[in-house]
Amino acid sequence: MHSLTDVEVKTLTLRAGNIRESIIKMLVEAGSGHTAGPLGMADIFTALYFRILRHDSQHPEWKGRDRLILSNGHIAPVLYATMAHAGYFPLSELKTLRKFGTRLQGHPHRESLPGLETTSGPLGCGLSQAIGMALMDRLDNYKPDRFFYVCMGDGEIDEGQVWESFLLLNKFKLNRVIPIIDRNTIQIDGYTEDVLPLESLKDKLESFNFHVIEIDGHNFRDIVSAVGKAKSSIDKPTVIIAHTIPGKGVPEFEGDYKWHGKAPSKEEGRKALKELRSLHGKLDID
Repeated sequence: MHSLTDVEVKTLTLRAGNIRESIIKMLVEAGSGHTAGPLGMADIFTALYFRILRHDSQHPEWKGRDRLILSNGHIAPVLYATMAHAGYFPLSELKTLRKFGTRLQGHPHRESLPGLETTSGPLGCGLSQAIGMALMDRLDNYKPDRFFYVCMGDGEIDEGQVWESFLLLNKFKLNRVIPIIDRNTIQIDGYTEDVLPLESLKDKLESFNFHVIEIDGHNFRDIVSAVGKAKSSIDKPTVIIAHTIPGKGVPEFEGDYKWHGKAPSKEEGRKALKELRSLHGKLDID
Protein backbone atom coordinates (compact mmCIF):
# COMPACT_ATOMS: atom_id res chain seq x y z
CA MET A 1 0.00 0.00 0.00
CA HIS A 2 1.90 3.03 -1.26
CA SER A 3 1.90 6.37 0.58
CA LEU A 4 -0.69 8.88 -0.54
CA THR A 5 0.11 11.69 -2.94
CA ASP A 6 -1.05 15.25 -2.23
CA VAL A 7 -3.74 14.90 -4.90
CA GLU A 8 -5.02 11.66 -3.33
CA VAL A 9 -5.18 13.30 0.10
CA LYS A 10 -7.14 16.24 -1.31
CA THR A 11 -9.54 13.95 -3.11
CA LEU A 12 -10.17 11.91 0.03
CA THR A 13 -10.64 15.12 2.03
CA LEU A 14 -13.28 16.33 -0.40
CA ARG A 15 -15.06 12.97 -0.29
CA ALA A 16 -15.07 13.05 3.51
CA GLY A 17 -16.52 16.56 3.41
CA ASN A 18 -19.31 15.42 1.11
CA ILE A 19 -20.00 12.47 3.40
CA ARG A 20 -20.21 14.78 6.42
CA GLU A 21 -22.73 16.94 4.55
CA SER A 22 -24.80 13.85 3.80
CA ILE A 23 -24.69 12.86 7.49
CA ILE A 24 -26.07 16.24 8.55
CA LYS A 25 -28.81 16.17 5.92
CA MET A 26 -29.98 12.67 6.79
CA LEU A 27 -30.01 13.34 10.54
CA VAL A 28 -32.01 16.55 10.09
CA GLU A 29 -34.48 14.70 7.86
CA ALA A 30 -34.78 11.86 10.39
CA GLY A 31 -35.10 14.16 13.38
CA SER A 32 -33.18 11.67 15.51
CA GLY A 33 -29.92 9.78 15.54
CA HIS A 34 -26.27 10.16 16.48
CA THR A 35 -24.21 13.12 15.28
CA ALA A 36 -20.82 13.30 17.00
CA GLY A 37 -19.48 9.83 16.23
CA PRO A 38 -20.47 9.74 12.55
CA LEU A 39 -18.89 13.13 11.87
CA GLY A 40 -15.77 12.10 13.76
CA MET A 41 -15.37 8.83 11.85
CA ALA A 42 -16.00 10.21 8.36
CA ASP A 43 -12.30 10.27 7.51
CA ILE A 44 -11.76 6.68 8.66
CA PHE A 45 -14.71 5.40 6.61
CA THR A 46 -13.65 7.45 3.59
CA ALA A 47 -10.17 5.93 3.74
CA LEU A 48 -11.61 2.45 4.13
CA TYR A 49 -14.11 2.55 1.26
CA PHE A 50 -12.11 4.68 -1.18
CA ARG A 51 -8.56 3.52 -0.49
CA ILE A 52 -8.22 0.42 1.67
CA LEU A 53 -11.07 -2.08 1.39
CA ARG A 54 -11.16 -4.73 -1.30
CA HIS A 55 -14.83 -4.48 -2.30
CA ASP A 56 -17.18 -3.97 -5.25
CA SER A 57 -20.30 -1.85 -4.76
CA GLN A 58 -21.86 -3.34 -7.90
CA HIS A 59 -21.36 -6.87 -6.60
CA PRO A 60 -21.70 -6.49 -2.83
CA GLU A 61 -21.82 -10.24 -2.21
CA TRP A 62 -18.54 -10.87 -4.05
CA LYS A 63 -16.90 -13.69 -2.11
CA GLY A 64 -13.39 -12.26 -2.25
CA ARG A 65 -14.25 -8.98 -0.57
CA ASP A 66 -12.76 -7.77 2.69
CA ARG A 67 -15.22 -7.50 5.57
CA LEU A 68 -16.04 -4.28 7.41
CA ILE A 69 -17.81 -4.88 10.71
CA LEU A 70 -19.38 -1.88 12.43
CA SER A 71 -19.51 -2.81 16.10
CA ASN A 72 -20.81 0.48 17.52
CA GLY A 73 -23.87 0.40 15.29
CA HIS A 74 -25.27 3.72 16.49
CA ILE A 75 -22.82 5.54 14.19
CA ALA A 76 -24.63 3.95 11.23
CA PRO A 77 -25.15 7.33 9.49
CA VAL A 78 -21.45 7.46 8.53
CA LEU A 79 -21.59 3.87 7.23
CA TYR A 80 -24.72 4.52 5.17
CA ALA A 81 -23.47 7.86 3.81
CA THR A 82 -20.10 6.37 2.81
CA MET A 83 -21.73 3.34 1.17
CA ALA A 84 -24.06 5.61 -0.81
CA HIS A 85 -21.17 7.77 -2.00
CA ALA A 86 -19.31 4.57 -2.93
CA GLY A 87 -22.22 3.48 -5.14
CA TYR A 88 -23.99 0.82 -3.07
CA PHE A 89 -27.34 2.60 -3.32
CA PRO A 90 -28.66 6.02 -4.46
CA LEU A 91 -27.76 9.08 -2.42
CA SER A 92 -31.44 10.02 -2.39
CA GLU A 93 -32.17 6.99 -0.19
CA LEU A 94 -30.20 8.57 2.65
CA LYS A 95 -33.25 10.73 3.35
CA THR A 96 -35.10 7.60 4.53
CA LEU A 97 -32.86 7.14 7.59
CA ARG A 98 -34.89 5.80 10.55
CA LYS A 99 -38.20 6.11 8.72
CA PHE A 100 -40.85 3.39 8.70
CA GLY A 101 -39.98 0.63 6.21
CA THR A 102 -36.52 2.01 5.41
CA ARG A 103 -33.51 -0.13 4.62
CA LEU A 104 -31.47 2.38 6.66
CA GLN A 105 -32.44 1.53 10.20
CA GLY A 106 -31.06 3.30 13.25
CA HIS A 107 -28.67 0.38 13.71
CA PRO A 108 -27.57 -1.67 10.69
CA HIS A 109 -29.56 -4.81 9.91
CA ARG A 110 -27.57 -7.17 7.72
CA GLU A 111 -30.44 -8.57 5.68
CA SER A 112 -32.00 -5.21 4.85
CA LEU A 113 -29.21 -3.75 2.72
CA PRO A 114 -26.61 -5.38 0.43
CA GLY A 115 -23.11 -4.65 1.63
CA LEU A 116 -23.85 -4.84 5.37
CA GLU A 117 -21.82 -7.63 6.93
CA THR A 118 -23.46 -7.79 10.36
CA THR A 119 -26.41 -6.64 12.40
CA SER A 120 -25.35 -4.39 15.26
CA GLY A 121 -27.16 -2.94 18.21
CA PRO A 122 -25.89 -4.26 21.55
CA LEU A 123 -22.40 -2.88 22.03
CA GLY A 124 -19.34 -5.09 22.33
CA CYS A 125 -20.28 -7.77 19.79
CA GLY A 126 -18.51 -6.72 16.60
CA LEU A 127 -15.05 -8.00 17.44
CA SER A 128 -16.48 -11.39 18.40
CA GLN A 129 -18.32 -11.54 15.07
CA ALA A 130 -15.15 -10.72 13.14
CA ILE A 131 -13.20 -13.38 15.05
CA GLY A 132 -15.84 -15.96 14.10
CA MET A 133 -15.60 -14.96 10.43
CA ALA A 134 -11.81 -15.12 10.45
CA LEU A 135 -11.80 -18.50 12.17
CA MET A 136 -14.15 -19.88 9.52
CA ASP A 137 -11.82 -18.66 6.79
CA ARG A 138 -8.94 -20.40 8.54
CA LEU A 139 -10.88 -23.63 8.99
CA ASP A 140 -11.98 -23.56 5.35
CA ASN A 141 -8.42 -22.72 4.25
CA TYR A 142 -10.01 -19.94 2.21
CA LYS A 143 -7.79 -18.27 -0.39
CA PRO A 144 -7.10 -15.50 -1.14
CA ASP A 145 -6.78 -14.34 2.44
CA ARG A 146 -9.00 -11.39 3.26
CA PHE A 147 -8.97 -8.81 6.04
CA PHE A 148 -11.62 -8.09 8.64
CA TYR A 149 -11.78 -4.47 9.77
CA VAL A 150 -13.72 -3.82 13.00
CA CYS A 151 -14.75 -0.25 13.77
CA MET A 152 -15.35 0.15 17.50
CA GLY A 153 -16.16 2.97 19.90
CA ASP A 154 -14.02 3.71 22.94
CA GLY A 155 -17.06 3.85 25.23
CA GLU A 156 -17.99 0.45 23.82
CA ILE A 157 -14.89 -1.17 25.22
CA ASP A 158 -16.32 -0.74 28.71
CA GLU A 159 -18.02 -4.02 27.78
CA GLY A 160 -16.30 -7.08 29.23
CA GLN A 161 -16.99 -9.09 26.07
CA VAL A 162 -14.57 -6.86 24.18
CA TRP A 163 -11.68 -7.84 26.46
CA GLU A 164 -12.62 -11.51 26.19
CA SER A 165 -12.47 -11.04 22.42
CA PHE A 166 -9.03 -9.44 22.69
CA LEU A 167 -7.86 -12.55 24.56
CA LEU A 168 -9.29 -14.81 21.87
CA LEU A 169 -7.85 -12.71 19.05
CA ASN A 170 -4.39 -13.25 20.48
CA LYS A 171 -4.91 -16.91 21.31
CA PHE A 172 -5.56 -17.71 17.65
CA LYS A 173 -3.13 -15.06 16.29
CA LEU A 174 -5.78 -13.72 13.91
CA ASN A 175 -3.58 -11.13 12.26
CA ARG A 176 -6.18 -10.49 9.56
CA VAL A 177 -8.61 -9.05 12.07
CA ILE A 178 -7.80 -5.34 12.48
CA PRO A 179 -9.73 -3.50 15.21
CA ILE A 180 -9.92 0.28 14.77
CA ILE A 181 -10.93 2.01 18.00
CA ASP A 182 -12.53 5.44 17.68
CA ARG A 183 -10.84 7.20 20.60
CA ASN A 184 -13.05 10.29 20.70
CA THR A 185 -13.25 10.30 24.54
CA ILE A 186 -17.06 10.63 24.70
CA GLN A 187 -19.98 8.32 25.33
CA ILE A 188 -23.67 8.92 25.89
CA ASP A 189 -23.36 9.66 29.63
CA GLY A 190 -20.32 11.92 29.44
CA TYR A 191 -16.58 11.79 28.85
CA THR A 192 -15.01 8.34 28.92
CA GLU A 193 -12.48 9.26 31.58
CA ASP A 194 -15.29 10.37 33.88
CA VAL A 195 -17.59 7.40 33.22
CA LEU A 196 -15.03 4.58 33.31
CA PRO A 197 -11.41 5.64 32.72
CA LEU A 198 -9.63 3.85 29.89
CA GLU A 199 -6.15 5.31 30.05
CA SER A 200 -3.55 4.23 29.48
CA LEU A 201 -5.42 2.41 26.74
CA LYS A 202 -2.29 1.74 24.71
CA ASP A 203 -0.56 0.14 27.72
CA LYS A 204 -3.60 -2.03 28.43
CA LEU A 205 -3.72 -3.30 24.85
CA GLU A 206 0.02 -3.90 24.71
CA SER A 207 -0.31 -5.98 27.89
CA PHE A 208 -2.66 -8.19 25.84
CA ASN A 209 0.29 -8.72 23.46
CA PHE A 210 -0.94 -6.54 20.58
CA HIS A 211 0.96 -4.29 18.29
CA VAL A 212 -0.70 -0.95 19.04
CA ILE A 213 -0.60 1.96 16.59
CA GLU A 214 -1.94 5.36 17.66
CA ILE A 215 -2.93 7.74 14.88
CA ASP A 216 -4.64 11.01 14.13
CA GLY A 217 -7.97 9.69 12.84
CA HIS A 218 -8.35 12.71 10.58
CA ASN A 219 -5.00 12.33 8.83
CA PHE A 220 -5.39 10.17 5.74
CA ARG A 221 -1.68 9.41 5.52
CA ASP A 222 -1.71 8.20 9.12
CA ILE A 223 -4.78 6.04 8.50
CA VAL A 224 -3.45 4.37 5.37
CA SER A 225 0.02 3.89 6.84
CA ALA A 226 -1.34 2.30 10.03
CA VAL A 227 -3.50 -0.14 8.09
CA GLY A 228 -0.53 -1.03 5.89
CA LYS A 229 1.55 -1.82 8.96
CA ALA A 230 -1.28 -3.86 10.50
CA LYS A 231 -1.70 -5.89 7.31
CA SER A 232 2.00 -6.71 7.21
CA SER A 233 2.21 -7.79 10.86
CA ILE A 234 3.12 -11.47 11.12
CA ASP A 235 4.04 -12.19 14.73
CA LYS A 236 0.90 -10.83 16.44
CA PRO A 237 -2.31 -8.91 15.74
CA THR A 238 -2.51 -5.13 15.62
CA VAL A 239 -4.99 -2.71 17.18
CA ILE A 240 -5.27 0.81 15.79
CA ILE A 241 -6.28 3.59 18.20
CA ALA A 242 -7.64 6.44 16.08
CA HIS A 243 -7.81 9.71 17.97
CA THR A 244 -10.76 11.63 16.53
CA ILE A 245 -12.73 14.77 17.32
CA PRO A 246 -16.41 13.99 17.87
CA GLY A 247 -18.53 16.27 15.71
CA LYS A 248 -15.53 16.97 13.47
CA GLY A 249 -16.07 19.81 11.00
CA VAL A 250 -18.76 21.68 12.94
CA PRO A 251 -17.22 23.82 15.71
CA GLU A 252 -20.48 23.95 17.70
CA PHE A 253 -20.54 20.14 17.88
CA GLU A 254 -16.86 19.32 18.29
CA GLY A 255 -15.83 17.67 21.53
CA ASP A 256 -19.24 17.94 23.18
CA TYR A 257 -20.58 14.61 24.47
CA LYS A 258 -24.14 15.99 24.36
CA TRP A 259 -24.05 15.46 20.59
CA HIS A 260 -23.33 11.76 20.99
CA GLY A 261 -26.97 10.77 20.58
CA LYS A 262 -28.60 14.00 19.43
CA ALA A 263 -29.61 15.05 15.91
CA PRO A 264 -29.41 18.67 14.72
CA SER A 265 -32.56 20.74 14.33
CA LYS A 266 -33.23 22.26 10.91
CA GLU A 267 -31.59 25.52 11.94
CA GLU A 268 -28.62 23.74 13.53
CA GLY A 269 -28.34 21.67 10.36
CA ARG A 270 -28.25 24.76 8.16
CA LYS A 271 -25.47 26.25 10.28
CA ALA A 272 -23.56 22.95 10.26
CA LEU A 273 -23.73 22.69 6.46
CA LYS A 274 -22.49 26.25 6.17
CA GLU A 275 -19.52 25.42 8.39
CA LEU A 276 -18.71 22.29 6.40
CA ARG A 277 -18.95 24.10 3.08
CA SER A 278 -16.65 26.82 4.30
CA LEU A 279 -14.07 24.07 4.86
CA HIS A 280 -14.66 22.70 1.37
CA GLY A 281 -13.96 26.14 -0.04
CA LYS A 282 -10.43 25.99 1.33
CA LEU A 283 -9.61 22.93 -0.77
CA ASP A 284 -7.62 23.32 -3.96
CA ILE A 285 -8.60 20.23 -5.91
CA ASP A 286 -8.12 19.93 -9.65
